Amino acid sequence: MRASNQWDRRSVLRAAGGIAALGALAACGSNNGRSGGSGSGKELTQYFHAYGEPGTQEALKRYAKGFGKADVRTQWITGDNFENKLFSALLSSDAPDVFEFHPQVHMVRAGQILPLDDIIEPVKADFNAADIASHTVDGKVWGVRMIDDPQFFFYRKSLLEKAGIAPPQTLDELIEAAAKLTTDKVKGVFLGNKLHAIVRPLIWASGADTLDEKNRIAYHTDQVAANLGKLRTLFTSGHQLLDAPSDFWDPSALVQGLTAIQWCGMWAMPAMQQALGDDLGVFPFPSAAPGAEPAVYNGGWSMFVSSKAKDKDLAKEYVKWLWIDQKQHQEDWALSYGFHIPPRTSIANSAEKLKSGLPAEGVRLFNEFGHFDNPMWTQAMIVAHEDVMADCVRSDMAPEAALDKADKKVEDELRKLS
Repeated sequence: MRASNQWDRRSVLRAAGGIAALGALAACGSNNGRSGGSGSGKELTQYFHAYGEPGTQEALKRYAKGFGKADVRTQWITGDNFENKLFSALLSSDAPDVFEFHPQVHMVRAGQILPLDDIIEPVKADFNAADIASHTVDGKVWGVRMIDDPQFFFYRKSLLEKAGIAPPQTLDELIEAAAKLTTDKVKGVFLGNKLHAIVRPLIWASGADTLDEKNRIAYHTDQVAANLGKLRTLFTSGHQLLDAPSDFWDPSALVQGLTAIQWCGMWAMPAMQQALGDDLGVFPFPSAAPGAEPAVYNGGWSMFVSSKAKDKDLAKEYVKWLWIDQKQHQEDWALSYGFHIPPRTSIANSAEKLKSGLPAEGVRLFNEFGHFDNPMWTQAMIVAHEDVMADCVRSDMAPEAALDKADKKVEDELRKLS
């Protein structure tokens, strides 16, 4: 089964570099019409990146239509540069009232978002504690998590069984498995075209972290450098799928038989199950250092209120209404358009779709090995580490030199935030 072209619009991780021109927004919003019809004369604008799963845009419009206190306009932003377009808008006089993004401290330091403690406090204990922590800066909560998106390796059970191998438990085993699984038609593993998605999982599985508890560089270790070298060897081995038609977020590389193992997200699990049935398994990014645990990146999306909202109280009321009060919409959003884990514990615990089989295994990996966003790890730091992959894995710069280059950018960013 070939994945829908809508998958090509997903922007799961942050896009690299630069600020797009504000004028591009009008062209990339596929529907700027009103989602509601309150008759109140009041309006709100919300920004969303274009999710790949069919039905998502229609669902958001349907939810917004139920908010009786304002007409809600939805900017559905297609393309790979949602972040740049959002940041450009936040600097302008035409900023959205509410928008989805990831928790990052620079929005707090720049005064671009409002704290939301007043709306989240009554239900704070019902949210995954890690989601609350990842949205907390200076003792205040700045966003409301909508979905959690764990990422891990998916694999074809039959291909591993045919090759006589088990799911890899270490990075070395993953590299060995890729070699054994590669044929003239199938590559052993797909890590994404640009390798951006595995940057932080590699760091965590190497026994390191992005920043330490004092917000100092913690990723630059001998083990991380050594593992970057191993990835370079894999990249040049001929056993890794390179330049696939779609990137890691699209399940088609595995579904179409281009690879035996693919890094992807839980959102794609229903599409993979529909195509592959029971011939599908998952495992975390394997341990890449003695004594280090495997790693799962728990991405996701959160709702923020702009400090430039025309009616700040109304914008906060809308976020509360949809992402705190309307639990039926929250469950629908998490489980009806791909699989995501609801950040509300009460919803996650009652979700039948997540209680058995492969979805339950995904939840287990999420709970056991998951790492959440560090709000101090900003867009500039993310891009610096994406450059590490480009410099020393896709190209041939020495790992230490690539990490040194990243250090300078990260340290500059940390100084700006201090």
